[in-house]
Amino acid sequence: MDLLKDAPQETQLAVDLIYLLETSDIDTDVVLKALEIVKNDYLTKQATEATCLPSE
Repeated sequence: MDLLKDAPQETQLAVDLIYLLETSDIDTDVVLKALEIVKNDYLTKQATEATCLPSE
C-alpha cells in the first residue's frame, strides 16, 4: 500500500472502500444500490454547500 501514499485522495479513498466492501462479502447489487444512495447524498450535500457560500 506504500504506492498509494502519493496517490490522489480520491484514489486512496476508493481503494479503501473497495477493500472494505470486498472483505465484507456483500452482494454486488446491494453494494451498487448503497453506493448510489451515498452518491446522491453527497451530491445533495455539495449543492447545499454551494448555495451557502458567502458572496463576495
